[in-house]
Amino acid sequence: MAFLRLDTLKNVTLQVSLSKYKLFLYSDSILVKRYRISAGRDNYAKREQGDQGTPVGEYRICFIDSSNKFHRYFRINYPNIKDIEEAYLERSIASEEYDRLREELQRGDCPTKSPVLGGDIGIHGIGKLNSIFKNLPFIFNWTDGSIALSDENIDELLSVVKKGTKIVIEK
Repeated sequence: MAFLRLDTLKNVTLQVSLSKYKLFLYSDSILVKRYRISAGRDNYAKREQGDQGTPVGEYRICFIDSSNKFHRYFRINYPNIKDIEEAYLERSIASEEYDRLREELQRGDCPTKSPVLGGDIGIHGIGKLNSIFKNLPFIFNWTDGSIALSDENIDELLSVVKKGTKIVIEK
């Protein structure tokens, strides 16, 4: 089998299965690789600030930080349009916050952190405790809602993940 260089992949998409604790890397519709992940401490869909849930839905990478406290960090556009529409219809957020978040998303910006819905969610490495967490023989969900994988794996993804990369997060 020929060695596959990840940096040559086209039309990259990430898919996360929270129930399987896996992140899947696709090029077009072909599964290229799978990675073991940890997610939010409370394994359910994020609904509000501080609930430690991981958002479920379709998102995009909106910012890449290559020197984060968690080694590397790919911020996603949470809350997305669907999240803010649902919150507005449920009267969780006011029209001013709805308009502001919608405008930021339409510009392609990362949305600012919502006092109601939360934010600053993404995919990141482990950082200082990488050698401990990456070798645990079991899954330990420890983040505040983000998706974590080993520093080595996030480095590998850094070669193919760009601003705008699609990520689908499922239960």
